[in-house]
Parts: sequence; C-alpha cells; structure tokens
Amino acid sequence: MDKASFFEKVYDIVRLIPAGRVTSYGAIAAYLGTKGSSRMVGYAMHGAGNVFPPVPAHRVVNSKGLLTGKQHFETPELMQQLLKSEGVIVEQDQIINFKDIFWDPVVEL
Repeated sequence: MDKASFFEKVYDIVRLIPAGRVTSYGAIAAYLGTKGSSRMVGYAMHGAGNVFPPVPAHRVVNSKGLLTGKQHFETPELMQQLLKSEGVIVEQDQIINFKDIFWDPVVEL
C-alpha cells in the first residue's frame, strides 16, 4: 500500500469516530492490519487539516489519552477546545475519562 492510499484509509476511519469519542494512532494502525505503523497514522493526522472532506483529527490521541498532536493545530489550544466542545474532559493535555470514551475501530466497525 502506498503512502497516499494509506493516508486516505486513515482519514476514512477517522471520519467515522463519533463526536465525543476518541481513538488512538495505534488502534487505527491495528484496524488497518499494520499494527506497527502508529507513527504513520500520526503523519497522516499531521496533514489532515488540508484534506477534504474534513477529518476530525482532534479525536485521535496517543495510547494513554494524551493530546500529543496538539502542536499540529492552528494553535496549541485548539485540539483541546474542539474536544471540549464535544463534551470530552481534558486536563493538562490528558483526557480524563479516556477508557470510557475510547472508540476502538476493531470493535466498532
């Protein structure tokens, strides 16, 4: 699978994450059958702001629920603001109820 088609598959999955839920780079990689490619999912999220239809990249965090991708948004606060607008509680870049709102594409799709 080339990089462009991998990124498109990532974007298709991220578009399915319901508002108020989050997933991880690793969960997306596992769903795609490329378990060791979490970093490539992160690269895809880095470019998601320029994709149409829009990709809710703010719903993808690291495996511990940390907002590790926040520096790739227009402002460092935007990722948390978008999550908060969907009812996700974040304190010091950490999603508080991460396990409760985690969306696992392997289970959900």
